[in-house]
Amino acid sequence: MEDKMLTCKGCGAQFVFSAREQQFFADKGFQNQPQRCRECRQARRTQSGDGGAPSSARPSYEAVCAECNVTTTVPFRPRGDRPVYCRTCYTARVPAGV
Repeated sequence: MEDKMLTCKGCGAQFVFSAREQQFFADKGFQNQPQRCRECRQARRTQSGDGGAPSSARPSYEAVCAECNVTTTVPFRPRGDRPVYCRTCYTARVPAGV
């Protein structure tokens, strides 16, 4: 594999898709080449929240932990008929590997 020059879909600048990056993409099974330069990819991650899916993909709801009374956020709407736990209390209650 050789380094390739690609054009960024975001800003139109040329960027290098190195042989090392190409090997990484092949090892991961990615079929497509990157369409954006590193700066545009980073800007999109920053814009979308934590670097993963867009922040609008999964709403979060505020709840109070049933064990330690700390206010936390959860990825579901608490119904009130079951206890809700913060990450620390939940991890302590659930056996490892479940």
